[in-house]
Amino acid sequence: MTHENSGSDFAQLSRRISQAGFLARRPLYYTVRFTLVGLALAVCCLAFVVIGDSWSQLLLAIPLALVFGQLALAAHDLAHRQVFSRRRPSETSGLIVANLLLGMSYGWWMNKHTRHHANPNHEEKDPDVSPDILVWSQRQARDARGLPRFIGRYQAYLFVPLLTLEGLNLSFNGFKALRSPSMKRPVLEGTLLVAHFAVYFGSIFTVLSPGKALAFLAIHQGLFGVYLGSVFAPNHKGMPVITEGQQLDFLRRQVLTSRNVKGGLLVDVFMGGLNYQIEHHLFPSMPTPALGKAQAITEAFCAERGIPYCQTGLITSYREALRHLNQVGEPIRPKAA
Repeated sequence: MTHENSGSDFAQLSRRISQAGFLARRPLYYTVRFTLVGLALAVCCLAFVVIGDSWSQLLLAIPLALVFGQLALAAHDLAHRQVFSRRRPSETSGLIVANLLLGMSYGWWMNKHTRHHANPNHEEKDPDVSPDILVWSQRQARDARGLPRFIGRYQAYLFVPLLTLEGLNLSFNGFKALRSPSMKRPVLEGTLLVAHFAVYFGSIFTVLSPGKALAFLAIHQGLFGVYLGSVFAPNHKGMPVITEGQQLDFLRRQVLTSRNVKGGLLVDVFMGGLNYQIEHHLFPSMPTPALGKAQAITEAFCAERGIPYCQTGLITSYREALRHLNQVGEPIRPKAA
């Protein structure tokens, strides 16, 4: 047996990826990327002050929502140690970006996202497919009661409107998690969250009249939530759902439940590299610019092993995700007479 063919399928793929150098840090890339996002945030803040109490501020809420989305993607990469190999600088930077700049708890999200990566699309173990307002399988739909059951019937149509609340939902869950025993630094995280919203709401209601301020908040937070949802929804929604008792090795568990989105440089920037979701799940610490290069190796390897590898266009990915949400709600929809 050759060294190439020894070990599990994932071990063999991992050797190919490692030998290609795709796991090495990319300090120049992240320096440029984070600098550009920081400058964009600074320009938006300066423009907000200069424009003053004007309805023109509602137009500024649009690019600011995109900047907040890019901050969320930056926090994601920091949490996975794609930027720094050591825990301390990753955590410190993550707290600054997530808690202070974005208003989202780094510790809470890190815990949730780690569990998602360990068991993607697993009904019992992945928090991203736990039934809450939405249901993700027909079994969950049948068990749903109250508001989730009502929304579940029409969730494919309500999905985008509900995404407008996603930014606020992340912040709310972050504050709620401060009382959780799993939170390592509740005082620090809480202080940074309060500081964020003190500056955020204070600035908006100081510069703008109440009506304009509320309109600005609605547009900014609504578009921010839709942006987050448009980045994360294509990754797993509509892909196979794993239930308790199903036995899959690590490689197949990650590949079969994930979907890649193709589309070139524009999609890469828009989704922050998460359009290479299969490669990201297999190698979470791989820097964003290496994911596209690793994709070709991973797809070829899966073809060698006969492992289905899903890759679609962006619009198709949304269509498949919404079709899945519609199918899931079918058992609880009123039957036509």
